[in-house]
Amino acid sequence: MNVTTYSYRFQPGKVRYEFFRLLPISLFVVAFGAAFGLAAVQKGLEPLQAILMSTTVFAGASQFAAVDMWGSEVSLIPLMAVVFAINSRHLLMGASLYPMLREMPPGRRYGLLLFLTDANWAVSAQEYQSGKHNLEVILGGGLAIWLAWIFGTWLGVYFGGLLQDPKSLGLDMVLGCFLLAMALGGNKSPRILVAWTIAAVSSLAAWKWLPPHTHVVVGALAGGAVGFFWLEKKPHNNTGNANAEGEGSS
Repeated sequence: MNVTTYSYRFQPGKVRYEFFRLLPISLFVVAFGAAFGLAAVQKGLEPLQAILMSTTVFAGASQFAAVDMWGSEVSLIPLMAVVFAINSRHLLMGASLYPMLREMPPGRRYGLLLFLTDANWAVSAQEYQSGKHNLEVILGGGLAIWLAWIFGTWLGVYFGGLLQDPKSLGLDMVLGCFLLAMALGGNKSPRILVAWTIAAVSSLAAWKWLPPHTHVVVGALAGGAVGFFWLEKKPHNNTGNANAEGEGSS
């Protein structure tokens, strides 16, 4: 009987480091959590329900969409369809991390993905391009953002009047700027630049002409198609060939 062994081992010190590393980005999450908490109670959710929703669901845009559709008669199928459409990007994000995730047991692998967000995925994906395997940022950074989201929801539920519109302070731009910085700080080969360009154009076209929330998936698939068909050439082992020729001539 073959026993599968998994090579990835979490480093507790690195998890703590990644927690504090993403703590600054978590501050803006608190603001949007407060906006969600306020919106939830205004739609009729009990304070405990709103906080439990943020604790167990942990999906900002999807929670806003679900609350927006909330009413005396909630149509379950459309609600599920909207939430799935918004969160479908996680299918691609998780797939991009699979080369690292496969080094973990399935239970830990899927448990870790509960803390996957745009921010910690961007950090992990960028470092993977540099040859580093960093799943600690998914756990440590994800915990920081998760706790910030719960705390923000609590603030919004009980003190929502303090921050009703985070966009008025420009806080809606923080995550976008962070993700852009991650993208620009990564590999800038022609293959990557073409993939980013096609993804951006496709996403903008989908945002304009396709149903809401589909532009993220369309852009990701378009950029991924470039990477699939335009494979990177592996460098030839010239040293090995030279050695072989030397041995043959001797």
